[in-house]
Amino acid sequence: MFTFGNLTLLLLIIAIVIVIKTIQVVPQQHAWVVERLGKYHATLGPGLNIVLPFIDRIAYRHSLKEIPLDVPSQVCITKDNTQLQVDGILYFQVTDAMRASYGSSNYVAAITQLAQTTLRSVIGRMELDKTFEEREHINKSIVSAIDESAANWGVKVLRYEIKDLTPPKEILHAMQAQITAEREKRALIAASEGRRQEQINIASGEREAAIARSEGEKQAAINRAQGQAAGILAIAEATAEALRKTANAIREPGGIDAVNLKVAEQYVNAFGQLAKTNNSIIVPANLGDMSGLIASALQVVKSQGKT
Repeated sequence: MFTFGNLTLLLLIIAIVIVIKTIQVVPQQHAWVVERLGKYHATLGPGLNIVLPFIDRIAYRHSLKEIPLDVPSQVCITKDNTQLQVDGILYFQVTDAMRASYGSSNYVAAITQLAQTTLRSVIGRMELDKTFEEREHINKSIVSAIDESAANWGVKVLRYEIKDLTPPKEILHAMQAQITAEREKRALIAASEGRRQEQINIASGEREAAIARSEGEKQAAINRAQGQAAGILAIAEATAEALRKTANAIREPGGIDAVNLKVAEQYVNAFGQLAKTNNSIIVPANLGDMSGLIASALQVVKSQGKT
């Protein structure tokens, strides 16, 4: 039998359900889309929100955090007709919960497909070697192309990163051989540059040594010349001094007679030496001069004896 107590309990349960349906608490960095009678009504932000029970319903719940999306690996054909296995990761964020709910039936799948088709298009305009060098350009091109379309889905594409670029094994072997050849080439160039620098250093050292030797020889020659000049000057000064003393002696009384006596003695001695060292008899051309000199010398001797 339905009693008043049962009615009260039933009303209490209904009230609790109504309260639960009326009060909605949305977590931070989330957005909930509310439909009223099947039509979009509002977007609930973080915190406490009030809705009409049994009339409003939470149709979609979206996270506003940055979401990483792994783009499946695919084969791309480069401009030079080389197959390239490429996979990457896409980072996006829901910025408009209403558009994310009604703009696409599955915005995640749409972004994934668009990323793959854009990647194939970008890779197809590049040669194989450029794909390894232009990763940043590829990433920016994909983000720019996807972000323009994703705006209609309430999604903001933040960045795209290529995880791996894998060419066929044959291409890998060829690239490794090319890298090995380049390294060997650089090694040979480095060795030749080392030998060249060594020869330059040796030549420079020899040149500096030759300059040093020539400078030493020059200085030695200068020193010898200065020594010879000093010796000649000393001899000249001694000779001049001797001549001055001789001149002074000659000017004294009896100086002329002493000179004549000395000249006569040397003349006689020299003539005697010539006569001894030669088989021929040497006779002076002017015996009168010789006898005059001897007479003058004897006269000097006599005068000296008287004094």
